[in-house]
Amino acid sequence: MDALLSFSRMIDWLNEKFGIVADYLVLIACFTSAGNATSRYLVNLSSNAWLEIQWYMFSGMFLLGASYTLKMNEHVRVDLIYANVTDRGRLYIDIGGLILFLLPAMTMLVLMTWPFFLDAWFRNETSANAGGLIRWPVKILMPIGFALITLQGISELIKRFAALQGRITLETKYEKPQQ
Repeated sequence: MDALLSFSRMIDWLNEKFGIVADYLVLIACFTSAGNATSRYLVNLSSNAWLEIQWYMFSGMFLLGASYTLKMNEHVRVDLIYANVTDRGRLYIDIGGLILFLLPAMTMLVLMTWPFFLDAWFRNETSANAGGLIRWPVKILMPIGFALITLQGISELIKRFAALQGRITLETKYEKPQQ
């Protein structure tokens, strides 16, 4: 179990770094958007590339930040059951959800999006818009993002089993969203 927990910490570290990248993409996207709007209205200069790069950054925010969200235990849950069980019950629910839903779905998405990226790469696909960008950089974000979520799911699974064995303490407290 010690080797698995060490592997889990490496995955957590990796996804923390991608979480930082996602955070910076938010800031860069804001500056890009403001700069594009300023140049468009002040000097009547704009390009579809500026709009597309914002779309690319949004994709990066979402796909690279999702694994960090899972690591921080901030993802969406069905609170009807989860909020009304013990900490140990929450660990079992998490294990079931990870094994039955998250890991198979994310693995399938990695396998489905990889050819999508490869097709764009080999064809050197570009946007149909005038001044548009090449598409493969945004399309590689899909398999990378889903692979990161898969890895984080494995890390969370390791931590849940370790918590059930009493080897680590894991925060399972659930706060119902404010209505």
